[in-house]
Amino acid sequence: MLSLQLDEFMIELKDGAIENVGPANKTATAKLFGVSGVEVRAFGDKRVKLVFEDESGNEVQVALFPEDARAVAEDIAALEADSPVFE
Repeated sequence: MLSLQLDEFMIELKDGAIENVGPANKTATAKLFGVSGVEVRAFGDKRVKLVFEDESGNEVQVALFPEDARAVAEDIAALEADSPVFE
């Protein structure tokens, strides 16, 4: 299940094109639950891309710099050592 929360979001459809309406202070949060597939691959020369997909075909992609990808891997390893989630 993909959940999107869009704040201060307004668009205008004009002649088949989507245009921003109002100030450029929009924010968004995306959450993907029930992930059925995960892929990790290189993204360009300097980033690591994580791709998460659910059974409905919804997809979230995240591009990280290597130091951030390492931090995620370290956090997962720490959680695995200390959490009943991995039992």
